[in-house]
Amino acid sequence: PVPNRLCLADVTSASTWAGFCYTAFVIDAFSSAIVGWRVSSSLRAELALDALEMAIWSRRSADLAGLVHHSDRGVQYLAIRYTERIAEAEAVSSVGSKGDSYDNALAETVNGLYKAELINRHGPWRSADEVELATARWVHFWNDVRLHPACGDIPPAEFEQAYHARLASTEAA
Repeated sequence: PVPNRLCLADVTSASTWAGFCYTAFVIDAFSSAIVGWRVSSSLRAELALDALEMAIWSRRSADLAGLVHHSDRGVQYLAIRYTERIAEAEAVSSVGSKGDSYDNALAETVNGLYKAELINRHGPWRSADEVELATARWVHFWNDVRLHPACGDIPPAEFEQAYHARLASTEAA
């Protein structure tokens, strides 16, 4: 019901002429806003950790204590450095059950739309760098332009701004 209480994370892949690259997303369940992302040619834990760092930085004015950070059982999300960073942010780590993609459905949906709207539609891709630049544009579109039915047919950024404006007016009253 509020931002910064439940985030979902997942990784997807894309084929390039230079080999595969991988994109990690962190999504706030309140608005479906992508709050952190990273593209890399490696599936190492740093990929997910960089996306997590971006998410923490993008929410720097918010109290993240108690935030539930949910992911699948990917090795990136079970890495000690990753779980320690979640704990440092005072968030709580949640990992899905084995072989169950339904408990991370929002992240899977974002991945599917990312691949359908960007990766598959605009490829072939030359390199991870090219995917990264296109991903930056797509994330901006997702957060600031695209109309989301779950947000009352407004973009996630506008949905969150409206929430904070309502909260401020309630606190002022």
